[in-house]
Amino acid sequence: MSYLKYLIFGIYFGFVLVRSEVTSWFRIQEMFRFQSFHMYGVIGSAVLVGMITVWLIRKFNLKTISGEPIVIPKKQWSRYRYILGGIVFGLGWGMTGACPGPQFALVGMGFTVFIVVIFAAYLGTLAYSYLRPKLPH
Repeated sequence: MSYLKYLIFGIYFGFVLVRSEVTSWFRIQEMFRFQSFHMYGVIGSAVLVGMITVWLIRKFNLKTISGEPIVIPKKQWSRYRYILGGIVFGLGWGMTGACPGPQFALVGMGFTVFIVVIFAAYLGTLAYSYLRPKLPH
């Protein structure tokens, strides 16, 4: 029962994703073909909000609702990590026509083929958990 608020928020967030058309394959295709600013505006807005939020957390040493400090560890820069990760992420996005975020919303919209994509994402996550100790970090 304690997770009910997260379920409700997730359903609301899925609704927002669907209504803003970021789950639309046509919108994603327009973005990759540089035919529309819509997706770049949504993604850019999310990045800007994230940057401001992290800055505020660090500047004011904000804490969680339960009073615990929010720790954002600094990561060591590795060009190969980000390049390889970006390539894998972009290939997956291009092949499926959807970012990982709205996959559950797409299933909820009736595109049940995305159950296969969710399963593949789960297998990829599982494979990464086994390969992580052997990968350069």
